[in-house]
Amino acid sequence: MQSKPVLTLDDVKKIAAAAEAEALKHNWAVTIAIVDDGGHLLWLQRLDGVAPISSHIAPAKAKTAALGRRESRIYEELINGGRVSFLSAPEIEGMLEGGVPIIVEGHCVGAVGVSGVKSTEDAQIAKAGIAAVV
Repeated sequence: MQSKPVLTLDDVKKIAAAAEAEALKHNWAVTIAIVDDGGHLLWLQRLDGVAPISSHIAPAKAKTAALGRRESRIYEELINGGRVSFLSAPEIEGMLEGGVPIIVEGHCVGAVGVSGVKSTEDAQIAKAGIAAVV
């Protein structure tokens, strides 16, 4: 049987704080979601001024990145490239850039999803959060 690292609450708090700091540094109002490797929500933080819909989009992006073990933008690119069959993929709904998996020692231990600004900026915030622990 294999062993793998898992996210702790302390890890999640570090990721959230670093992601929030990146967003605030640029004055970006966003929602930050952190999930475990099964896409289950561990953290949701909605900054002041962000659109309410982002509280649904950020966790969906995170879940997509965790279950797929790849950035959610990959699905967006496939669909935009004409592979619309991915719209019927089960269990994933956040097929937009801004979901980034957390990879530790080759294992996906969770993901961060961000929503509220340009999708490249959402991904930037997610990656800044992840950098706090890996």
